[in-house]
Amino acid sequence: MSTPRIPPPLAGGARGADALRPLLDIALGALREGATARGGPLPAGGPEAVAERVRAAAHPVLPDRGTGPETALRTLIHALTEGAADPAEPLCAAHLHCPPLAVATAADLAASALNPSMDSWDQAPAATALEALVTRALAAEIHDGGDALITTGGTEANQLALLLAREAPTTRGPVRLLVGANAHHSLTRAAWLLGLPEPVVVPAPAGTLDPAALDEALTELGGPPGTFLVAATAGTTDAGLIDPLDDIAELCAAHGARLHVDAAYGGGLLFSDTRKEQLNGIDRADTVALDLHKLGWQPAAAGLLAARDPRDLDALNHRADYLNADDDTDAGLPDLLGRSLRTTRRPDVLKVAVTLKALGRTGLGHLVDQVCDQAGEFAELIDAHPAFELYDAPAISTVLFRPAGATDHHIAHVRRRLLTEGTAVLGRADLDGRRWLKATLLNPHTRPGDLAGLLKLVEETAAAPTAEAAEAAEAATDRTEGTTPR
Repeated sequence: MSTPRIPPPLAGGARGADALRPLLDIALGALREGATARGGPLPAGGPEAVAERVRAAAHPVLPDRGTGPETALRTLIHALTEGAADPAEPLCAAHLHCPPLAVATAADLAASALNPSMDSWDQAPAATALEALVTRALAAEIHDGGDALITTGGTEANQLALLLAREAPTTRGPVRLLVGANAHHSLTRAAWLLGLPEPVVVPAPAGTLDPAALDEALTELGGPPGTFLVAATAGTTDAGLIDPLDDIAELCAAHGARLHVDAAYGGGLLFSDTRKEQLNGIDRADTVALDLHKLGWQPAAAGLLAARDPRDLDALNHRADYLNADDDTDAGLPDLLGRSLRTTRRPDVLKVAVTLKALGRTGLGHLVDQVCDQAGEFAELIDAHPAFELYDAPAISTVLFRPAGATDHHIAHVRRRLLTEGTAVLGRADLDGRRWLKATLLNPHTRPGDLAGLLKLVEETAAAPTAEAAEAAEAATDRTEGTTPR
């Protein structure tokens, strides 16, 4: 008879914290050492070099006999950190990919240790109550008396907004979605997923949805009130631009159309006393998408969908006897299945709640103002530099710029070279028929010297000859000297 093996310790329970503490020391050490080994915002060498280092650390992925927790944690966390695009590095500024606050990350660890599942009260008693408090408080920032659902981000929130519009009692026939040419791709994808007609794309010639074109489109389409859903954007992915929400809301009211605002990026402006006026009209939307893993500094995922009328959420009600039997709900157990299309889901509300309590509206607003001010300062630096062209003053914290006189092909090359060398992470955007480099500033610890250094790095990289240019120059020299090109 074999001796029974003692199972590995668990994270929860009265002894869970004691089991976690030494493992956390190892994990934190590996995070520190991996970041030091990386030495910048991105690992150098490009995709194959990174993949090779990960293969070496992970091999064998499923050994016959395990290495034990210490070695596994140290090796793989080090490899992941050394190979990370780290948004805490000032020169990692390509995407709406924020550096999470330490306090939010610590809360997320507690959520993982407790592992509540937000699909029935008996799996998440306290988390259920906390989610109800936090979602209503955040919904109240947009709509008095509204409610909100926790989502994985803007994509899920946009999908839910279309679903709620399709199922709303006021809807008359198949919903027709109208989106600006600047809208996020998830809206068109959501229409496809839900079996809705192909969306009507409204021109956005200045980067924002044109109200006159929207009025014309709604008039030409005709149809009774409750037929159309207009999706406006507060913070475009490419340039961070905000549609004229008040004007759009006025048109929706005149045409009897429902309004959804994708504020996954720009919704964070609500926390800023000085910038929330940029979202005037958002309170007139039927639904609003908001991501706190952008201008909220949360570990992903931390999204919400706010609804002006909580009754709209009734469309999500669903029954499964093992989770929300009628007699249980009649007896007072909260019903969670109508709070999401997902069944098992994490208590992402905990990190949000801890952050709200720790920083308050003023603290979050200060962070929002900091990164927006950074963007303004960076734009001024670019505008004053003769070697660069600025797209426009930033609306939020995204800055588009390009080396003066560079071709679109060369701009793409500059971006990839910075990535391969691991020196800077910049995005790209094609607007007004030209390609731009994109800096999305979400790190409140970034300093003016970091931004000046980023601009100098881009200038030097843009001025360096490419392999193609070197070959062309060599061929020209050979022709001049009458020799045969090698």
